[in-house]
Amino acid sequence: MSNLTIGLLGALLATNQISAVSNLVAQKTGISVNIPDPNDPVEKEFQKVLAEDDAAQAEADKWIQENRAFQEKGGGTPREMLNQKIEDRFAVVRKAYEDFFVKHPDHARAHLAYGSFLMEINDVTGGVREMEKALALDPKNPAAWNNLANYYAHEGGVKKAFEYYAKANELNPSEPVYYQNLATTVYLFRNDAKEFYNISEQQVFDKALGLYKTAVKLDPQNFPLYTDYAQSYYGIKPLRTNDALVAWTNALTIAHDDIEREGVYVHLARIKTMAGNFDGAREQIGAIKNEMYADLKKRLLKNLSEREKSSTNSVGDLDLDKLMRVGKPSGLRDVKSEKK
Repeated sequence: MSNLTIGLLGALLATNQISAVSNLVAQKTGISVNIPDPNDPVEKEFQKVLAEDDAAQAEADKWIQENRAFQEKGGGTPREMLNQKIEDRFAVVRKAYEDFFVKHPDHARAHLAYGSFLMEINDVTGGVREMEKALALDPKNPAAWNNLANYYAHEGGVKKAFEYYAKANELNPSEPVYYQNLATTVYLFRNDAKEFYNISEQQVFDKALGLYKTAVKLDPQNFPLYTDYAQSYYGIKPLRTNDALVAWTNALTIAHDDIEREGVYVHLARIKTMAGNFDGAREQIGAIKNEMYADLKKRLLKNLSEREKSSTNSVGDLDLDKLMRVGKPSGLRDVKSEKK
């Protein structure tokens, strides 16, 4: 048991647990951690607004999914009516935040959460405004730096995004989302990364992979994160075959169910085919049983057969996107409210 763990156990026995834990982490790690007091009246009020926000998002998602299912059966609500219903629900959340700000105009975490909410409902201008308010009120809040970095990455300010992600990582080096977002941005915007960091393309890949590895180390059971990391190898030429196989094999160990496991088999089969390990690829394809992968399985077998007939084909001849969407990591993630 580490000294920090022992100290945390002791801190939990203290009279003022929040202060004790925060002070201990700062002493042991050098990281300043602001842990909100759940018994604070303002914090309770803020959490109530966050709960309303989350509930509205969940309800909207449910309505959209239900309406899509009804439409497939020939029914469903007209788009305009559904949109109005969702807007009315979100209006309740807007008012909850606005009422909160009347009493607590300088609550940085609330401005940050409101900014994320506005972004989610496509009010980008309002979202950026609220996030910038949050950053001005609390420049040491890493979530504010991360969320604004996401905005700049999407809107073309990639180099500024690099700076903002780095600041988020500096302020909270234990949050995997910040490393993942920076890794994704470095990977996708390679030319900008080459210029910004003054490195070669292969070094850009190395940097992105290193950031992914740090995120995975911090969140080792996060399967979507690990698959993002493993998929990044598809964009690297020449293919780093052994590293890619190791990444997908490790992803397999944390897969939660047969669907996730067989999805990994797809990638292992593809990598082995590309590497010329045809027997190994065939074994992986044979392990794919779920009907949802039936069409993809046929394509994998066809590609395997073609590669066996003409093993001199280069990896670059493969149209990977026709087989399955690969090499495109999932979207950048906001952090609605820094909790650490």
